[in-house]
Amino acid sequence: MDKYKKLISNTVIFAIGTFSSKVLVFLLMPLYTRVLSDAEYGITDLIVQTGNLLLPLASLGIVNAVIRFGLERHVRKSDVFTTGLVTILTGFCIMLLLYPLLDLLDFLSGYTALIYAFVLMSSLRSLCSQFVRARGQVRLYAVDGIVSTITTILFNVLFLVVLNWGVFGYVLAIVCSDTLSVLFLGFNAELWHFVRIHGLRRSVSKAMLKYAVPLIPNNVLWWITNVSDRYIVSYLLGNNANGLYAVAYKVPSIVVLVSGIFMDAWQMSAVTEQEGRGRFFTRVFRSYCSLLFITGSGIILFSKVITKLLVSEAFYASWQYIPFLVMATVFTCIVNFLGSIYMVEKKSMLSLATTTVGALTNIVLNFLFIPRFGVNGAAFATFISYFVVFLFRAVDTRRFVRMHYSGLRLAVNTVLLLIQSLVMIFEFPNWIFIEIGMTVLMILLNAKELLMSLQKIWVRK
Repeated sequence: MDKYKKLISNTVIFAIGTFSSKVLVFLLMPLYTRVLSDAEYGITDLIVQTGNLLLPLASLGIVNAVIRFGLERHVRKSDVFTTGLVTILTGFCIMLLLYPLLDLLDFLSGYTALIYAFVLMSSLRSLCSQFVRARGQVRLYAVDGIVSTITTILFNVLFLVVLNWGVFGYVLAIVCSDTLSVLFLGFNAELWHFVRIHGLRRSVSKAMLKYAVPLIPNNVLWWITNVSDRYIVSYLLGNNANGLYAVAYKVPSIVVLVSGIFMDAWQMSAVTEQEGRGRFFTRVFRSYCSLLFITGSGIILFSKVITKLLVSEAFYASWQYIPFLVMATVFTCIVNFLGSIYMVEKKSMLSLATTTVGALTNIVLNFLFIPRFGVNGAAFATFISYFVVFLFRAVDTRRFVRMHYSGLRLAVNTVLLLIQSLVMIFEFPNWIFIEIGMTVLMILLNAKELLMSLQKIWVRK
């Protein structure tokens, strides 16, 4: 199959399974914002994000190596899965030693054991799903996404509405859904056949760990870039402000939805397709960016409407934080695309170096902007952080893949989003007409790139 059509085919399959789970974020927003207060929502967000911080530490970042090495034909799949499983279980046992320290944190009080369950089951689910994807079982991967969506909805209704378990029920629903996902994938993919302690090739395990270990601080630094602002907002402005900010973060997830579906398929193509990489990467990157900017512009235009539909009245004020978060999310997706080049080349240290720059930038700007500009200062700091990482990676990755970025188009798109964000936040006179006009301009500027790419894909033999 032609590499472009294969990319489209995998993207469609992943969309079927992933779309439902991503849409879940929006389907459950009215439930969360009506059952939980803004302070409770802020606490649950901090608990889940703390669990996400612990994930790369407990798993030693091995999940990243599972997808990378699992895609290589000459590597025995049992070596990949066994290494991943043993690493996660070993890392989790080591993390148990930190239990007394975590229990001292006030906002985790009473939830430490639940966080450990969250980390373990999330790590195992990531291992199983990424291994299945690496084996090319994309349909099973997609079905798992649908099953996970259904179970999460059912558990949320049971724990939050029926049993009224609040913060505890919110996190427990995620844990239970992940547990069923592990069982579903394990049974249907017969994953027990790939657990072979005896005869494990140490050379594969060593190579996987060498690739994965630098991604531990890399993932922690990404977490800092993504989430540190929420802790700082909570510390400086209180849990109520953080609750609004956490809700605002959910809306730009539409951009992540568009990106995440594509990136699942793209990682497979980026590793397996080697012929004509420069042209292939350039064409896909330009179309990808065009789609991201159009989507981002549309979300900013409808940010008030989306917020009105998805959240309760108590959370409506969160709309004003959406525009800058959309800009941050767009560049998050672009940065992740460039990160796939490091994945292909197994240059995890370079990924770490560029991520470090972003994390340091984010922390400094948060303390500078939040006291002066409030919650929107945090959102703008996040955007600047990802933009800085993009500049570093755009220059550095050219050593490996000669991509043509069309800098002028990227600059114009970015400026348009920035102006659109400012117009929306400050509600300039006739802002609605300005917003509509700029969204139309964004579509006209990028539609040609998308149409040309689609035409080339469908006429290719």
